[in-house]
Amino acid sequence: MQKTEEKTSMEKYGDYPERIKWFMHDRIGMFIHWGVYAIPARGEWVRSVERISNEAYQPYLEEFDAARYDPRAWARAAKLAGQKYAVLTTKHHDGFCLFDSALTDYKATNTPAGRDLVREFVDAFRSEGLGVGFYYSIIDWHHDDYPAYGDRIHPERDNEEFRDKSIDFNRYLTYMHGQVRELLTNYGPIDIMWFDYSYDDMTGEKWKATELVRMIRSIQPDIIIDNRLGGNIKAAEPEEYAGDFHSPEQIIPPGGIVDANGKSVPWEACVTLNDNWGYHAEDRAYKSPKQVVRTLVECVSKNGNLLLNVGPDAKGEIPKPSLDVLAGVGEWLRLNGDSIYGCSASSLPKPEWGRYTQNGNKLYAHVFDRGVGPIYFQGLKGKIKKARLLRDGSELIVSVPWMADRYSDIESGAFITLKGAELPDDWDTVIELELYS
Repeated sequence: MQKTEEKTSMEKYGDYPERIKWFMHDRIGMFIHWGVYAIPARGEWVRSVERISNEAYQPYLEEFDAARYDPRAWARAAKLAGQKYAVLTTKHHDGFCLFDSALTDYKATNTPAGRDLVREFVDAFRSEGLGVGFYYSIIDWHHDDYPAYGDRIHPERDNEEFRDKSIDFNRYLTYMHGQVRELLTNYGPIDIMWFDYSYDDMTGEKWKATELVRMIRSIQPDIIIDNRLGGNIKAAEPEEYAGDFHSPEQIIPPGGIVDANGKSVPWEACVTLNDNWGYHAEDRAYKSPKQVVRTLVECVSKNGNLLLNVGPDAKGEIPKPSLDVLAGVGEWLRLNGDSIYGCSASSLPKPEWGRYTQNGNKLYAHVFDRGVGPIYFQGLKGKIKKARLLRDGSELIVSVPWMADRYSDIESGAFITLKGAELPDDWDTVIELELYS
């Protein structure tokens, strides 16, 4: 089912296009970087970093069998993690396609895997009721008509044999646009088109971006598109190709993202679970579930989403450390998801002890730091109708400590005492505050 069929009518999203509302409600998704680069197992940029030629890279295609690829297991892991949508790398910068493109032989159907891996992904994630997104690299290090010599990142950037090589970039654009058309025509309704990426003068109309976006909208009018074709999504009047949402990478914007008019811009931070997007056999620097939960809360508290990456190995399995982190995040969301799904930023200032998220008259206090004494809620005296510990619904008492009236700077606040010296949940203790209308 396409996510736009599950439209949200939340008033706080009323000024945004209808197609983006489900995205702003769901808040967390799975990013999946997978391709033949999982065989060298040194990250998805291995061709560029090590300047590997097409010929030297070819043996990896001849080994790629996807022997344990089970996208149903991926989809179950995403659902267990509380993720509501997923974005798969249909083609990364190396030019290798996981889908059965009619425009190239450089694809999974011509490897030992021997099948359309994107088709299986789409069917598996749809069957779990999750949104489906396609990552597509507008960069292509394999295509003969993509600029190589002198480019900043191409594997052949310093190879003198490519200095005088003749290319027809318009022919490449025809190829690139054609593959996007295939992706949006052959797999049913798609929720997200996630392009990667513009750089230097390779941006905007260099990609014939307006033409590309108009073609996309003509095929799938409800799809949402990221901002990496170029343009300025934060402008008062963004370009037609500037996208529906901003996509900061490996960083959470300090103040969220707003446009020139001061209006919040939909955004999604894409973040790795370790230090690489694609599978890296020696990278064991995994984030903890606690880090991920707090990152997710920070995103939502600033009107943003979190797209959390996994890098399946060469056989097609998500590494167990990734699955363990996802399971931990999912259990926290099972108990505290009301403070994430459908929530956005609060107008209240960030509290010293953590963060706020809000959905209507439900204010969620995410307490990271126990401190000493009761939890102080600035400016909420007389405004709290009911307080509950979200994870189990247990009542919390709103009270005023006997000395509070001696300090004029806190007398407008409300207080809740949590028993004991430790937080009930060290990752994030969530207090649901029902406010008077």
